Amino acid sequence: MSIAAINARNQFRGRVREIIEGPVVSEVDVETSTGLIVTSVITTRSVKELGLVPGREVIALVKSTEVAIAAL
Repeated sequence: MSIAAINARNQFRGRVREIIEGPVVSEVDVETSTGLIVTSVITTRSVKELGLVPGREVIALVKSTEVAIAAL
């Protein structure tokens, strides 16, 4: 599947900064060129299949049907 085939309007190019690997799911931190950190929780199997390691260039694709905001 190509990136163009994925219906996600918000895309952030960056590099994997850190991976916190769990037995089933892992947290992957992606740092953009502006210093923004985008964190994804994906299966550990996907981390391995994608060959994700710190320093690897990736694109974080963000698709959400809901964004909750609380006033301070």
